[in-house]
Amino acid sequence: MSQTESSATRTDGVLIVGSITADLTTFSHRLPSRGETVLGDDFTLVLGGKGANQAIAVALAGSSAYMVSCVGTDLFAPLLTNGLQQAGVDIDHVSQVPGPSGIAHIRVDESGENDIVMVPLANASLSAEQIDAAFLAHASSSRVLLTQLEIPWALTQHAIRKAHESGLTVILDPAPATALDGSIWPLVDIVTPNETEASRLTGIVVTDADSAIAAGRWFTARGAGHALITMASSGAILVSETAVQHFPAIPVVAVDTTAAGDAFAGYLGAALARGNDLTDSIRQAMAAGALTVTQRGASPSLPQRAAVEALLDLHAGAAH
Repeated sequence: MSQTESSATRTDGVLIVGSITADLTTFSHRLPSRGETVLGDDFTLVLGGKGANQAIAVALAGSSAYMVSCVGTDLFAPLLTNGLQQAGVDIDHVSQVPGPSGIAHIRVDESGENDIVMVPLANASLSAEQIDAAFLAHASSSRVLLTQLEIPWALTQHAIRKAHESGLTVILDPAPATALDGSIWPLVDIVTPNETEASRLTGIVVTDADSAIAAGRWFTARGAGHALITMASSGAILVSETAVQHFPAIPVVAVDTTAAGDAFAGYLGAALARGNDLTDSIRQAMAAGALTVTQRGASPSLPQRAAVEALLDLHAGAAH
């Protein structure tokens, strides 16, 4: 099926309005203290960015992924656009703008934990007109918007409003966490912060299920349809205005947690776009996130749908 035919006949599309970066990652026994140099074990240069990672996860999950973003005119640009295309992501609305592409500098220790400095660069050139053109082309064949906070907030907000007006399910991954305009929450169907992001946004320190529920209620009290707080090995908690549901983590050995949240968001959006119910979609997202931490890197660690389904089957069997 050609890309054009796919757009015309499929209605499982996910619009992803977000960032694309070149991820420069170092791996070391531990992270250096301030002013210290440590010797590392490995280095990778791969396609990343929360938007790109989520788009690839959507495509790997089997749904139509429409990326809306910008890359630069530097040496990294072909790596980024070719990587998206090879993963099956539609890049008709990825613009090339003068200057450098976005960069993420990632450091990973032997436990798999990481820290990241993301420099937006070309991502800051995204425009409302570019977003409008993508919605005009793909809103009718899509069911879900995925967006994050690595692009200018005004444009994230614009995409959310367009998606809400178009009847799409809006999923906001509020990362990196920053103070947001409260008027946006009634337009968000599902917000997916981890513990750190939920703590920063709500002022409620999330350390356990009770504090996660309290943070979730902060979002729903402001109009969000659902708050889905992810807590790594403690699983995830879904909070709506009337209910709370806990999803246990799938135990795995973590190698690198980079892009786990993006795998989660991408698989969640793809499953909802295919018409799955929210509970089943979250279970698929949990399995995708679990598999992602078992591999190094951002986009290279994102799992195939068959692997996600196999892990779910294995986990279901172990539970009985």
